[in-house]
Amino acid sequence: MFRKIIEILTFKKSFNGIVKHKNVSLDVDAKASVKIDNAVLKLGTVWNKKDPFKSLIVLNNGANLYVKENFKIYSGSKIYINKDATLTLGSGYINHNLNLSCFNKITIGRKVAISENVTIRDSDNHIVDIESEKSISAPIVIEDNVWIGMNVTILKGVTIGEGAIVAAGSLVNKDVKPNTLVGGVPAVVIKNDVKWQ
Repeated sequence: MFRKIIEILTFKKSFNGIVKHKNVSLDVDAKASVKIDNAVLKLGTVWNKKDPFKSLIVLNNGANLYVKENFKIYSGSKIYINKDATLTLGSGYINHNLNLSCFNKITIGRKVAISENVTIRDSDNHIVDIESEKSISAPIVIEDNVWIGMNVTILKGVTIGEGAIVAAGSLVNKDVKPNTLVGGVPAVVIKNDVKWQ
């Protein structure tokens, strides 16, 4: 199914819920899977028609992309959904220059706002201590109504709770409780009971 979508998208800008800008490259294995629930996924969205930045989306063997509601991913993004991994998108947007590497499972909820230059990785890719029982990869969950500031890095095994805000430049390597503002390297709680619109 998705191979057919890719072939059509080579010649057209949209098909079955996927709309792509001309600067988007898709590299999709024949055994990858895409499911879109009455939604539109916009890839390579631009703020300006002369935006020169290219995006790359890679789905490897057995990779899964699931889009639940309308979602925009802006230009300059690099998205890798690796073998047998699953990326789920709720609703919202991710601004320019996303670097997302999914080796296990990454879930992004509804009404999520993710700023420029954000890195999301659910894997270390290397083991430092071979005696350690820590896994190399662990799922990431970004719950509903979360705001991620620019230049944030989100690492494996993290859940960012509903309504949370992550300040610009932060490194998130631990869970973030709902409705908290966190910031720093590594991120710590700055304020509780926050709300944003």
